[in-house]
Amino acid sequence: MDVEILSRIQFALTISFHYIYPPVSIGLGLIMVIMEGLYLRTKDPAYEQLARFWTKIFALTFGIGVATGIVMEFEFGTNWATYSRYVGDIFGSALAAEGIFAFALESGFLGILLFGWNRVSPVIHFTATLGVWLGSMFSAVWIVVANSWQQTPAGYHIVGEGMEARAEITDFWAMAFNPSSVDRLSHVWIGSFLAGAFLIMSVHAYYLLKNRHIEVSKKAFKIALAVGVVASLSQLFTGHRSADGVAVNQPVKLAAMEGHFDSLAAADMYLLGWVDKEKQKVSGIKIPNGLSFLIHQDFEAKVKGINAFPEDERPGQINAVFQFYHLMVGIGMVLIGLSLLGCFLWWRGKLFDHRWVLKAFVVAVLLPQIANQAGWFAAEMGRQPWVVYGLLRTSDALSKVVTANQVIFSLVLFSLVYSLLFALFIYLLNKKIQHGPQDGEMIDQRPHQREIVDAIQS
Repeated sequence: MDVEILSRIQFALTISFHYIYPPVSIGLGLIMVIMEGLYLRTKDPAYEQLARFWTKIFALTFGIGVATGIVMEFEFGTNWATYSRYVGDIFGSALAAEGIFAFALESGFLGILLFGWNRVSPVIHFTATLGVWLGSMFSAVWIVVANSWQQTPAGYHIVGEGMEARAEITDFWAMAFNPSSVDRLSHVWIGSFLAGAFLIMSVHAYYLLKNRHIEVSKKAFKIALAVGVVASLSQLFTGHRSADGVAVNQPVKLAAMEGHFDSLAAADMYLLGWVDKEKQKVSGIKIPNGLSFLIHQDFEAKVKGINAFPEDERPGQINAVFQFYHLMVGIGMVLIGLSLLGCFLWWRGKLFDHRWVLKAFVVAVLLPQIANQAGWFAAEMGRQPWVVYGLLRTSDALSKVVTANQVIFSLVLFSLVYSLLFALFIYLLNKKIQHGPQDGEMIDQRPHQREIVDAIQS
């Protein structure tokens, strides 16, 4: 393999591993805010018990997410030096904004969230939880803005020539609100809410199957299910908006996602299939002219196909883009079905009566993670051969002094370290889940502490 392919594989490994954790943190943060808010409103100690328990798991995912995110920033300089110089002004602004508006907010309140139980009032602790969650949301904003600028550049001009060329910001807000950033951000946020909701439903469905922590698990499951229903249905809207944006701004990517080769013809929409790039055919189940209707609300509308673009501007792995995109969409529909099934059973008063339903929710924890990963792979592979769409090719973005052997060595090393780190994460996560919420624990020990102080003073 050449340096380009190896460097792409290495970055795909590191970003895929990192992207396991931030969506879970964002989703857990939302539900922790809801749990603490319910405690403040109802004074039911079960909600604080749940908030305490999920704060421990949030801390675990948050910590590994931060550690693995730092690695990618070094890769920009080692493997992708030309890219770093080209987009440094853009990425520097976005990452600076993340540090000022997001990471400072998260880190400022994180200590209170983790160590403030029994040390600050419930209202202050709730405020800290809200601040950490909002910080994680803002962090996603600037990362998605930076990535979206690569997909749909705006608010810039190019200075320098040849290998010394680089993009400079001319309009910060045009850069931040580039044509794809808002749609992609809403899609990422909702995918994160689904990741958090289905993790909570999975764990508490497991407890219910084992007849453990029954009362608190029923409360937690219902909260997460409500979030899951709203988020899964909202993902239909954000996904459609995002696809419409791809059709306008990156039509060759849309053509690859749908396996549409004809240069200008009405396009079918495949529910599943297999793309033969050489024969330029797709075998599978389709809705005739469905893509034309989805984009233009007209079954006869013409849609640009892959053959309408020069060969050197087409994605290299069309079938992979097609499969990842359809995997994401298929899982999205399954999540909608599961959420609506749970909602229906809740309405009928039989939510926890069927063991097979609980078992399905236990396993479903994997689905949002797979969908999030598949969506990113479809977006990034569909952008090829560009690292900055229409401006900088991936092959030109590499560091000129890095060799294939160096990349192979670091790739093997990353694989070993990440495997150990993931094993440690699973071990610690399982340990916390097996321990579970602390039944019988005095949730609010402040009155007890005051009694001790009064006794000492008397």
